[in-house]
Amino acid sequence: MQVITLCGSTKFKKQFREMEATLTLQGNIVLSLGFFEQSEGIKITKEQEKLFEELHYRKINMSDEIFVIDFNGYIGNSTRKEIEYAKSKGKVIRYYSDITQE
Repeated sequence: MQVITLCGSTKFKKQFREMEATLTLQGNIVLSLGFFEQSEGIKITKEQEKLFEELHYRKINMSDEIFVIDFNGYIGNSTRKEIEYAKSKGKVIRYYSDITQE
């Protein structure tokens, strides 16, 4: 049983939900996003954005690995920073594009 944090753009809610289910069914504990502001059209403040970033780094700290939702090869700036942070902490990093043909 591994603890896995999902990382990626909030544009990809469908792919996040898909991987939450897949990884959970494999017996993992999956940490994800609280909500998907880009997918749901929710506006957030700069303060909320900073808070969400800090929360996500804490999730990465708690994890054995991160799983990057790089749908259609897209990795945004925030996700790049999360990948670098995970690397600096010695976390395993896996990618959605490595297991899908989309």
